Amino acid sequence: MSSGKLNPRGAFAERTNLQIPEPLNASSSIKSWLTTGPKRAQCKRPSNESRGGDRKRVKISSDDQEVTISSDEYESDNEAEMQHADPQYRARTAPWKLYTRGQSTSTSRRPFVSTQPILQSFVSSNKSDIFRCHSILDGSFLTPPYACSYSHSARSGGPPLLAVATEQGTVYVVNTSKRKDWDPEPVHTLLQPHDNGIFDVKWNDSDTLLATVSGDRLGRISDFETRYTVGTLRGHQGTVKCISWDPAHRSLLSTGARDGQVCIWDLRVAENRAAEGPSGLSPVLTISAAHEDVGLNGRRKPPKGKHTSVPKSVTGLIYSDANPHQLMSSGSSDGILRCWDLRLAKSRSTKVKEPSYLFSSPLDPTVGHTSGRPRGIISVVDGTGPTASLIFALGADSRIHTYTRDSLTAFGTSYTHENMQTNFYIKLAASPCGRWLATGGSGISGSSFMFDVSNATRASACSAETGVELKGHTGDAGGVDWAHDMLSTCWDDGMVRVWRPDTETHKKCVDRHEEQQWDWCWAGM
Repeated sequence: MSSGKLNPRGAFAERTNLQIPEPLNASSSIKSWLTTGPKRAQCKRPSNESRGGDRKRVKISSDDQEVTISSDEYESDNEAEMQHADPQYRARTAPWKLYTRGQSTSTSRRPFVSTQPILQSFVSSNKSDIFRCHSILDGSFLTPPYACSYSHSARSGGPPLLAVATEQGTVYVVNTSKRKDWDPEPVHTLLQPHDNGIFDVKWNDSDTLLATVSGDRLGRISDFETRYTVGTLRGHQGTVKCISWDPAHRSLLSTGARDGQVCIWDLRVAENRAAEGPSGLSPVLTISAAHEDVGLNGRRKPPKGKHTSVPKSVTGLIYSDANPHQLMSSGSSDGILRCWDLRLAKSRSTKVKEPSYLFSSPLDPTVGHTSGRPRGIISVVDGTGPTASLIFALGADSRIHTYTRDSLTAFGTSYTHENMQTNFYIKLAASPCGRWLATGGSGISGSSFMFDVSNATRASACSAETGVELKGHTGDAGGVDWAHDMLSTCWDDGMVRVWRPDTETHKKCVDRHEEQQWDWCWAGM
């Protein structure tokens, strides 16, 4: 980076359903695990009149679903009895229950099926799975990538377009389709929305716009086809860390920053355009001191005195699928997630109030794994498919914590690896199928890690699983993201590496590792 420009890393130096397939075997299709599962069908409960007599409602699954049994039958938590009492029970709970033909279903919980053998088969070619982030400045060849994001089409099986954001404010869009070893590296589409490091990049739902946030305290909206900036988001007083598009309203998005604020933006509102130019936008809503302490009156207390200059950063944002008016956020000071109601409310003076603070996590899961003090959250993602009711958060304690989406309650289990280290720049990503997580890692020989989370609600299953380590380069592995059948990881040496499941190649690498290490990297190498 040229002299005179702020090093974005220095800005943070002080802060730190679906049906279960058969277990994996030689004849299994790996791609059957990679596809996104169908949404769970909504089954209508038969009325009392159609079933006859009075009914009692009994909760029998983790989905909080209820079935009814006649008053002359006793209430029971036994799955076999529930299935006998209600023939539709099996259909309603199919996404969460695994049934084996010819075997009894007396247990109230399905058997644990691990997909870790698939994760252990991921490999990456040293010739055809490498992409370079070229520097735009004289005197340097490559620039470190900070974040990456696959398009929505790539996550559903379309062309795997990957947007890679760099330290120099550049965004490269590259097609990561599998190519031959002798094929040249594909041409990158280049965008230059910022002059400082970009910490997050996200596609809109139609894959036509790219939203970026940077150390220059701005957000930018770029048109992918024309490569022009069509919107500048001005309103934060610190480095902007995260951005999230509203899935229910295409023109709305939110940003969180080091200044402790959450800003809500509407690309349609012309009267909120800033004076700096036609592309300038001001936030339509602002949540200040989003993760500061809450007083006895229930209001957040902004930092005062010597702590005024160090607000608690907002590190992650997720919109609620169940309620289009709710936004969940994470902070850099602890493992507490908060939920906000974004509906506007006006006082008698017609002044717009800040969104209401609805609820937060009852307990901080980061305290139990440290020396008694809370640790912040670095990145958050929401689950899909079998994990659709969950939120996963990567903590500064080098663990991935699991929360329920409805109440933000943390489970007692977490995911980690003995070699896993984190810092403020590491990202967390969830696979389209909802079964796997991937995260980067810090350190001189930084690694990326993958975890099987398809059984995240089962404490005994989670504790028995360990992560799969991916080694490929040197330095921090920051940005990670999944496409339909591949995973991309970003490394501080200016490289982006793509990983794909391939059992035959992985077996060959393990059997002849000294020979194959010149051509391949593989899981657990």
